[in-house]
Amino acid sequence: MSLEYALINDTSWQSQTEWQTPDTPFMSFAFWQALTDTGAIGEQAGWLPIFILVHRVTGATNSADSEDNTDTLVDDAVENALQPVAVMPVFIKGHHRGEFVFDHAWAEAYARYGVDYYPRLVTSAPYTPITGQRVWLAKGETLNEDILKTAIAGIDDIAQQVGASSWHGLFVTPNLASIATTSMPTEIDVEHAIAAQESGVESAAIELPIFERQGCQFLWQNKDLLNDSKPFADFDAFLMTLKAKKRKTIRAERRKVAEQGIICQRKCGDAISDADWKAFYHCYVMTYAVRGQQPYLTIDFFMALAVSMPEHIMLAQALDASGEIIASSLFLYDRPDSDKADGDKADGDNNATLYGRYWGALGEYDSLHFELCYYQGIEFAIEQGLISFDPGTQGEHKLVRGFVPTTTHSIHRIYDPRFVPAIGDFCARDREHMAQYRQQAFDALPFNADNMPQFDGNK
Repeated sequence: MSLEYALINDTSWQSQTEWQTPDTPFMSFAFWQALTDTGAIGEQAGWLPIFILVHRVTGATNSADSEDNTDTLVDDAVENALQPVAVMPVFIKGHHRGEFVFDHAWAEAYARYGVDYYPRLVTSAPYTPITGQRVWLAKGETLNEDILKTAIAGIDDIAQQVGASSWHGLFVTPNLASIATTSMPTEIDVEHAIAAQESGVESAAIELPIFERQGCQFLWQNKDLLNDSKPFADFDAFLMTLKAKKRKTIRAERRKVAEQGIICQRKCGDAISDADWKAFYHCYVMTYAVRGQQPYLTIDFFMALAVSMPEHIMLAQALDASGEIIASSLFLYDRPDSDKADGDKADGDNNATLYGRYWGALGEYDSLHFELCYYQGIEFAIEQGLISFDPGTQGEHKLVRGFVPTTTHSIHRIYDPRFVPAIGDFCARDREHMAQYRQQAFDALPFNADNMPQFDGNK
């Protein structure tokens, strides 16, 4: 049976089969439900979701070839005996907010030629620059070329119906990026097709490529290279892997926090009270207010997470001498779980990771950001036996504290063939630039020679 797709505008597909456990909490159904229920995604937020259901079906016309499939955005596939295989979310967007991989220059190029760049399509974990799967897989399924090409056919269908200029898959796994770029035509193929079309040799529609961009994020690794790569015994064991000057700097930063009369503490799950959540949100809002901005997420969103996925939440708090909470940092994490069956995990879900996501403070305090966002996270990761710690975007200040440069991947599909050669060239040059940047960042790591991790040379 061949794979087909259906376009669905709600989450009814979740009950149609058993699904693998996602590789990060940010693709869990609970996380997405919180986003939906609190208006973080939806038409008003400018994140209008469509779900591409890849399925096997007996005795039905292939959706990709069906005329009825293009008459309406949402395909009525419920009449068929569906066997769900995978689901890919796609958002119809008229802006770039909450994405962290930016294509403003492409939009400007379109504008100069009088061509609309909006709407555009995006597949991502909204507001979350976390590498991970962008496809939910049914139990027993593995992401492959057939699944991805079927999903891309659904993306192309949506793009045609809404007049989208492009599709962008953000912070995808290296595996997904590899499958996408190797299974589709190259930019050279497109250039030849355009030339043939312009010369009148061919008139067939041009099959478009998928371009890859690469970036860099900084991840902490719970791996003591001098102790058979075992997890660190404690924070001091980690410090001993750094050069003496860097150890001294980190200890000085932690001492400065204590000298201000600040006490830090961590709470997990149900131990976080309503008062703690309100204090956190007050701090979180302040980080936006000082920049004259409004936060993307509401207190209701965070309270929804507290109810639906407490086992994934850690809150680090800073208290002044009077006991008032003056800063908060919210983390999500995957628990190490050896009891999971292999078939209950999505592809690539083999590492328990801590994710630093949301921070705020009521004022300026010397070294407190480093303490609450990085050092408390490292201590927690060590205590819990987590493999890695992803503190979010941006960088060099993380680099000197032992966070290792790591490649990120995004994939892009441009629907106007006229822009394909130029954007393809941009992506190729950008990958070269980012590879050089990651090498330079790696060379600046503060580890002793015996503790240097392996360079991520992914290209």
